[in-house]
Amino acid sequence: MTVLGRGTSSGGVSLLHALGTGRGASVGINLQATVSLLDHHREVEGDTHKLLNSVMECWIERGFPKVEDFGWRISSDIPMGQGLKSSAAISCAAFRALNDSFWTGLSNNEIVELSVSAQIKSGCTVTGSMDDAWASISPGWKLVDPSLPSSESVIMEGGMDEGLEVLIGLRGDRVATINTAEFRKQEHIFQRALASLTQGSALNTISTNGMAVSAATGDFEAMRLCNLGIVSGAIAAGISGSGPAIVFVCFSDHLDGIQSNLQDHFEQMINTTFTNLAKISEEVI
Repeated sequence: MTVLGRGTSSGGVSLLHALGTGRGASVGINLQATVSLLDHHREVEGDTHKLLNSVMECWIERGFPKVEDFGWRISSDIPMGQGLKSSAAISCAAFRALNDSFWTGLSNNEIVELSVSAQIKSGCTVTGSMDDAWASISPGWKLVDPSLPSSESVIMEGGMDEGLEVLIGLRGDRVATINTAEFRKQEHIFQRALASLTQGSALNTISTNGMAVSAATGDFEAMRLCNLGIVSGAIAAGISGSGPAIVFVCFSDHLDGIQSNLQDHFEQMINTTFTNLAKISEEVI
């Protein structure tokens, strides 16, 4: 079986949920997804939303070359269905694989646009997850207005401070129901998170956004675990996406103590870092 093209992208964690204010922000983490385009059909395990089918449909709808006989192979260390941007990462990596195969010269803007279309078509996202797609294919964070074309969508961008560790707690399958009206009820808290980000405090944004998502989804256990993480030494803690994963940000000398205090509350804990650590936040438009 021959590999026709290959693409790689990153997972991410939420800074600001797009349902809260109409603007979203995510930051990349060093968990990777690689998607390969093959020259023969191959069943893909775990693609419950048929996302890769939607990827190919969007590719053809945009007038790119049609692939008559093909298959996909996914290699990913991003946990699925946890709010860690696995769908954005896989769709971006798949479009990069198609781009690699056909030399179509897609820009990051075009890959983000295609990723949003494929995720909406597959039904794996409510908002289109444009901020997640940006985090998957470019370093640092971007504050995004998903109502705009991807080429005009980035309002601000920046990076995280140096020396930060990211500890992710996995709690099993997603059970929260996403109700847009409940997110709107917490708009005042999401606005606080947005204000923190525009003032350059991405860490405060993670914690404030996490509080708002917990309230919007009725996940008060998550709020308790976030508080436990802060007491244990984390400098930020919050739900990523709509959950169930909880993200704790800390300095390396507190990592072991936080993990020791929290590990009994999670099915698994993963340690990683942000995709960049030193870029200074700057306004784009």
